[in-house]
Amino acid sequence: MGSNTEYLSKNDISAILRAADEIIAEGGRTLLAKILKGSREKKVLALELDACPVYGYYKSEKLEKIMEKIDWMIDYDFLDIQYSGKLPMIVFTDRGWEIERDFRADEFLAEWSRWQKEGRPIPDMNYLKDRDRKMILLFIRKVRETGDKRYIPYLEAWNKIEYKKVQAEIKETINALDSDEPIDLNGALKRNASLQEALKGSAPQDLFIKCWECGNRFTFTVGEQKIYKQKGFSDPKRCEECRLEQKLIGEYL
Repeated sequence: MGSNTEYLSKNDISAILRAADEIIAEGGRTLLAKILKGSREKKVLALELDACPVYGYYKSEKLEKIMEKIDWMIDYDFLDIQYSGKLPMIVFTDRGWEIERDFRADEFLAEWSRWQKEGRPIPDMNYLKDRDRKMILLFIRKVRETGDKRYIPYLEAWNKIEYKKVQAEIKETINALDSDEPIDLNGALKRNASLQEALKGSAPQDLFIKCWECGNRFTFTVGEQKIYKQKGFSDPKRCEECRLEQKLIGEYL
């Protein structure tokens, strides 16, 4: 991995994270790039990845350039690689999931708003069940922060099929909307500040690791980190000298 890609915009980051959400822990960098490219490859279509909202987001770019953007996302701590056997799979980092969770909650809210304006019947709310709990609770908070009573029928339908902990949040939100409770935006302001900080990413840097054998610290460079990650290796526990000594002892024995 490794990339010369310049700093990506908020829209780029959100698009790549949204595409990754479709294949998290089930697909790798190449499949992610093909979603963003808008590939008509058989596997992409068979998995219905063309239904992803950001499918074809980078349709005018070459696949290798899209891969560079994905590698940038990995380098800057938005995505990571986790091995399933020998297969490298894309996963979210904590930073990446914080951002994607917020974007997905906004996506759900925008969807409700569109359905309401179009006068659509309330859908089967089971589509929200068994999703990430933190994301769902965030979505409910965002609904509450709108102060819009028109969402109450959606919440009531949702409440009928949810688990008790989520039901409690839904009922509280229904009551707040129904009673015209003053909107408290402090939580939204704090979330936005946290989101803006997360969007800055974390530039790759050398690590200084204490050797388990001799106790001395050694440098684990950015380049070495990338090689280890590509091969699915854990970070080294011993310095180069102790690793060489261990190897020599093994050969001798």
